[in-house]
Amino acid sequence: MLSIDDVERAARTIAGRVHRTPLLRSATLSRELDADVRFKAELFQRTGAFKVRGALNRLAELTDEERARGVITISAGNHAQAVAWAAHEAGLDALVVSWRTADPSKMAATRGYGATVDQQADDPTSAFARLAELHEETGRTLVHPFEDLAVIAGQGTVGLELLEDGPAPDVVLVPVGGGGLVTGIATAVKARRPEVRVVAVEPELSPALHEGLKAGASVPVTPKSGADALNAPFAGERCVRVCAELGVESVLVDEDALADAFRWLYARMKLACELGAAASTAALLSGAVRVEPGQTVVAVVSGGNVASKQAAAILAS
Repeated sequence: MLSIDDVERAARTIAGRVHRTPLLRSATLSRELDADVRFKAELFQRTGAFKVRGALNRLAELTDEERARGVITISAGNHAQAVAWAAHEAGLDALVVSWRTADPSKMAATRGYGATVDQQADDPTSAFARLAELHEETGRTLVHPFEDLAVIAGQGTVGLELLEDGPAPDVVLVPVGGGGLVTGIATAVKARRPEVRVVAVEPELSPALHEGLKAGASVPVTPKSGADALNAPFAGERCVRVCAELGVESVLVDEDALADAFRWLYARMKLACELGAAASTAALLSGAVRVEPGQTVVAVVSGGNVASKQAAAILAS
């Protein structure tokens, strides 16, 4: 099991190597909701998303033998870039498995950080089969995007920061793909303030954690959301278990709500985030999550690696 000690250890491990991202208050949304609404702006993180926290923490624990073999991971973009950058900083060879329809700009950035990218798979589900094949074939060390305890602990440092850098929150909303970020945040937040509501927010078209929590175990889904960063074909087994034990709430938002939140963050907060990163804001704007008057609310804006064509299309619609 993951503990607050693991998250605090991760914070010490990555200290000075990641940005302490700002906690930005929205006077407009605070007035509308009669609450104190803040945004944890992880789009300003190194490589443009929270993922570098977990990647750095995982690579720091590698043995010399594991370092020599290099690392392998799977991702459509944010985790790919994080592992590629962290591996380059550590002098390691990295192989990233993705799929043919992955965002070209994210794949280009991953290659730019020095990683080799394999895109033979057609979709996220077949890419995991490709990952298993290459993992066995190459003997590289796997850095799983959302099922590795060290990675989850690293993501949990977002939770430590939002507790330390602002007023005590009553509600924390987190965008979810495979579940690593919300699991880490919930571990940190619930250990220090067990009364806080932690809410996992997913697209209706990519409900991996939502379905896992309903089933009581990780189950396969077919992700179809335009929010590519949240298109996990399943949630991590550990993530489902920990989120269930900690009482993490789960809500879904539709594609229109995601787009509305994307435009709102751009216009009102001047945050050029990616579509998936707007999920937590979408839950507030759409009413999928209701907050009480006077409560302090933190919405995590998880990344900013958005393709220019997608951003322009959403803003113009």
